[in-house]
Amino acid sequence: MDKTGKKWKLSSFESFAWRNAKLLWIILTVFLLMLPFVFRNPYFLTVVAKIGCYIILGLGLNLLTGYTGLVSLGHAGFVAIGAYTASLLSVKAGCPFFPSMLAGMLAAALIGALMGLPTLRVTGTYLSIITLGFGEIVKMVLMNWQSVTNGTLGVKNIPKPQIFGWKLTTANHGMYFLILFMIVLISLFCRSLMRSKTGRALRAIREDEMASTMMGIPVTAYKILAFVLSAVICALGGALYASLIGYIDPNTFNFDVSTLILSIVILGGMGTLRGIYVGAIVLIAFPELSRSLMKYRFVLYGAILVLMMRFRPSGILGWRSSLPYRLSGNVKKKLRKEADA
Repeated sequence: MDKTGKKWKLSSFESFAWRNAKLLWIILTVFLLMLPFVFRNPYFLTVVAKIGCYIILGLGLNLLTGYTGLVSLGHAGFVAIGAYTASLLSVKAGCPFFPSMLAGMLAAALIGALMGLPTLRVTGTYLSIITLGFGEIVKMVLMNWQSVTNGTLGVKNIPKPQIFGWKLTTANHGMYFLILFMIVLISLFCRSLMRSKTGRALRAIREDEMASTMMGIPVTAYKILAFVLSAVICALGGALYASLIGYIDPNTFNFDVSTLILSIVILGGMGTLRGIYVGAIVLIAFPELSRSLMKYRFVLYGAILVLMMRFRPSGILGWRSSLPYRLSGNVKKKLRKEADA
């Protein structure tokens, strides 16, 4: 009961998940570990790995848009920075994948900090326009800086990651497990971050920036931090995607990619981790399952988003309980017993 005497309520799905949390985690873990051994089709495994890359990209944008409330329409620029930095260092300098990936993440962090500066003066639609311009600028630089990026020819024969001399490919399931490991790692990081003081500050900024300022939260610093962390995660996803596909060019990271990442966040449920997984699976797998509709996929994305905003604005898994604050373990056990009863 809350102070007004109203009984707390949980959604039916949330109640079911709480009652069977351990069992669901065990089933999901076993399924993910056995997936590449049960479904051996190389094309299927490539699609699954691609979905994993977009889950990482969605987690990166969700940190900025879902948790902080800053909408970006140019995150494909950060994906491109991570992909091109890692790929060029690997192809032209012979640098191993993981140091190249870290270099791409560092480059994205520096540019992300610069991109966070406009939040000092603009928000909302104006910030979205600035990020849109940023994405197009990155694409034009990649197209015209031919001596470094090869221009429209792109980067070919991008090497696969190696661990102790073992090349990670789709055929030996190495890329699958690498991407899965990164998803788990980033998910744990995002979950820990949102439960920390920093995460509470980011959510406070999303709800009411003026009130956050009055409460003494350094809003500008946290906004820049959100941009940096979001850019780093997207750069990581870009490096993995480039290595998975083996070829990238400037058109690989156009505005459509930014739209797709934002659609994943909105469709699944902004401000949730579980929603990002579902959003990526739906929006990446659906066009692959229906190749005849590929040319109309962005029309379908738009129609889906309109319907979601009308009938499910919180997203597919953006459900929320009416609990006023985070519960302790003892209270959760009590609620589970009540739900079972």
